[in-house]
Amino acid sequence: MADIENLWDVVPTEAGDRFLSMLPTWHVYERACEYFTFTHGIEQVYTTVRNLKDDLRHYQPQYLISVPLVYETLYRGIQKQISTSSTIRKLIAVSFIKVSLAYMEFKRIYEGLYLTRNTEQPSYLASMLDCLWARIIAAILWPLHVLAKKLVYQKIRSAIGISKAGINGGGNLPMHLDKFFEAIGVTVQNGYGLTESSPVVACRRPYCNVSNVKKFSKRISSCTLATDFAKPIALSKKRVIGSIGHPIQHTEFKVVDSETGEVLPPGTRGIVKVRGPQVMKGYYKNPLATKQALDEDGWLDTGDIGWIAPHHSAGRSRRCGGVIVLEGRAKDTIVLSSGENVEPLEIEEAAMRSSLIQQIVVDQRRLAAIIVPNKDEVLQAAKVSTIVDPDAVDLGRDKMTSLLYEELSKWTSECSFQVGPILVVDEPFTIDSGLMTPTMKIRRDQVVAKYKEEIANLYK
Repeated sequence: MADIENLWDVVPTEAGDRFLSMLPTWHVYERACEYFTFTHGIEQVYTTVRNLKDDLRHYQPQYLISVPLVYETLYRGIQKQISTSSTIRKLIAVSFIKVSLAYMEFKRIYEGLYLTRNTEQPSYLASMLDCLWARIIAAILWPLHVLAKKLVYQKIRSAIGISKAGINGGGNLPMHLDKFFEAIGVTVQNGYGLTESSPVVACRRPYCNVSNVKKFSKRISSCTLATDFAKPIALSKKRVIGSIGHPIQHTEFKVVDSETGEVLPPGTRGIVKVRGPQVMKGYYKNPLATKQALDEDGWLDTGDIGWIAPHHSAGRSRRCGGVIVLEGRAKDTIVLSSGENVEPLEIEEAAMRSSLIQQIVVDQRRLAAIIVPNKDEVLQAAKVSTIVDPDAVDLGRDKMTSLLYEELSKWTSECSFQVGPILVVDEPFTIDSGLMTPTMKIRRDQVVAKYKEEIANLYK
């Protein structure tokens, strides 16, 4: 009920709007969306992975309710369509997308929406020069961006069929997808929640309430981010890319040290905790598990690693204060023999930008990667690189592994750590095989357990 009452602030729907969803109806994310749609007189259409593309085109929904894998699938479909176009069309589309990505990057700078963990306040002079430079570059790129919208993005948006926004939940949206959809003009509102919180606790609005963000920052001195949003005063469609936005109404967030439980200041990474009317009373007939998840003050330990963006009164991050950023699950953190911590999600998201990699899991105990290849794309890449003959119909395992390792190294070169050996597997991770959840998140432990012996052999 708390979510139903407060989600309109996130999704300002109108009676007659149409939602398209492909999640199992018993999942808490889907169930909350259903109750919300029925409460507001919205039409709900159900689809499947197989029928998604056709149903998007046929029903032209105002909103798509889905998970990161679906947006990844849409992204890859667009990229494949571009790559199989004629040389001229491909060159035009790729060039326009690069221009638009650059344009949006500079636009974020002068609009104050450039996300940072840095708590140091920039000087007003430096901020003015930075914003001025960003405006000049953005102004130069703007005509090409507008042309791209008319020549390329309009067709893409028409094919996708989402007229208002895609709502992402059930997992964090990778940064490259976030930036891509922003560049082509498709609004994606990244949200966050857990079954234990019924589920929504935070989401990016289709606007940024600047007035309330400033009020937030004054309360951040206690290092706890609380929300008590009234109706928006100043609406401007600004979203902080890379974040899950602000908490929904009547919901509080804080970030604590994993060992001491001490509340951490904005910009510092730690364990995310949440409190609000949507948080559960406890686990059914399981007081021990309840005590581990909930403290006496009602704070729920989410098990996620994240941080709260610091407030800056000037500069490129002046409108980011108070948004929440997630960086992975605490239980997935890899602790190296040197004592350093590695978040596998960073490596996996970087690797998934490659069209050659369909799925990837970085082993939690060793920095090995289990990869499901996109065989058609790998074979095509091998032909282009003259690794095999132009008329080849298959690629040997050794050549495929070598090609995928080079590809992985290229896309993860800017990550904090590099992956060691890789294991190439033929069988995709699916819900039916038990290697994915119903919301299409990979079950990391199950995948690693299944290929435990093969991973061990990589180190022999």
